Amino acid sequence: MSTQRAALIFWLAAGLLSGQPYRMLPGVKPFVAVDSPLVALTHVRVIDGTGGAVQEDWTILINQGKIQALGPASQIAPPAGAKVMDLTGHTVIPGLIGMHEHMFYPSGGGVPMYPEHAFSFPRLYLGCGVTTMRTAGSMETYTDLRVKNLIDTGRMPGPKIDVTGPYLEGSPAIVPQMYELKDPEDARKLVEYWASVGATSFKAFMNITRAELAAAVEEAHKHKIKVTGHLCSVGFRDAAAIGIDNLEHGIIVDTEFVPEKKPDVCPGVDTREVLAKLDIQSAPVQEMIRDLVQHKVAITSTLAVFEAGQPERPPLRQRMLDALTPQAAVSYLSDRALAAEYVDPLRAATLKKEMEFEYAFVKAGGLLMAGADPTGNGGALAGFADQRNIMLLVEAGFTPAEAIRIYTLNAAQYLGEADRIGSIAQGKAADLVVIHGDPSKKVADIEKMTIVFRDGVGYDTQKLIKSVDHAVGMY
Repeated sequence: MSTQRAALIFWLAAGLLSGQPYRMLPGVKPFVAVDSPLVALTHVRVIDGTGGAVQEDWTILINQGKIQALGPASQIAPPAGAKVMDLTGHTVIPGLIGMHEHMFYPSGGGVPMYPEHAFSFPRLYLGCGVTTMRTAGSMETYTDLRVKNLIDTGRMPGPKIDVTGPYLEGSPAIVPQMYELKDPEDARKLVEYWASVGATSFKAFMNITRAELAAAVEEAHKHKIKVTGHLCSVGFRDAAAIGIDNLEHGIIVDTEFVPEKKPDVCPGVDTREVLAKLDIQSAPVQEMIRDLVQHKVAITSTLAVFEAGQPERPPLRQRMLDALTPQAAVSYLSDRALAAEYVDPLRAATLKKEMEFEYAFVKAGGLLMAGADPTGNGGALAGFADQRNIMLLVEAGFTPAEAIRIYTLNAAQYLGEADRIGSIAQGKAADLVVIHGDPSKKVADIEKMTIVFRDGVGYDTQKLIKSVDHAVGMY
């Protein structure tokens, strides 16, 4: 048993026996690098999240957790008493807003179970610059709600969390941990209950029927809550007509172009073969894109999870292997070796098609967001995959500034919080990420984060990441 795991078990037992359940919590103080209420980030490059021009040699003044002022360093003098940080050679971007995140991770070995990672994932997300996240489907919703509360009250490090309720899955549920909806009324009741206890979004899943989806959407909208979906039995245009707010993954999971697709049933074929031959510029696809835009349906990009499983993708990083338990690392490295030996051409073809679709969707006026989706074969880890997604969006044709906007202001607009987060502007929350380098010229610099500010408190990214060494795959 590792020292880290033994310590966690000890503190858990001590807390339960003493009646003080929070004694095992490590708190946030060890990870705080900047806690002054007044901070001046000077001589910094600013990518503000709007997709606009990069600003060189600026100063950002943080006061009581908010951005008080920003502009050319020559025009803003740090006030008396401020903690002054000379960030020459660094870039500041808004805190990332991950819109397809999870608190669970695949168990590996072909076992279709997803253990909760309430300890390691909040730290990885925050350590990789994610200051706000949506869980986009949960296996343990009570746990997610509890973790949100612990973070909000300063007892755990992590991002602000939009907790998505349990998956709205029809029959048969493809994961044993998921509840199977019985009928539309059951879907309505599930949404009503989880909205009453704190869920702030919902996600429909692969085998839901149109009637069940319609009931869930109607009930969620009564509570002013949005619904997204990773769909299969229901096509994108049908979902848009029903009133869904968001669709996950993109065309790579849309089944409406599969020949002889039956209503409310997932096709029993490898839909990737259809997608690989699909022309994104064809009239049917372009009509579908226009329909989504007209209905104001957003798309969430998860390119990193579809990249995983291709030879040499993603680039192997030591920090990722360090985060995994030895067993999880062996499982992942074995998958990479198999991918290199038995190349699946459909993986590369469908990833390219998805990139083409997302670019076309944005150019048509669609709202694109992004998230890590730490599932698949383990190649898309919490936080790390959020950074990787920005690089993949650039590979898809977006500029670095556009890719950052997708991960920040676009998501804030969808959440209805663009007046508070999502871009670097006076009066907004000081959710900021400091990067050693210039991702506007070398997008891979996005991985060189040093400090992440959440409501004006600066966290040491490396301490957060290193604190979960050998934990992913366990808790």
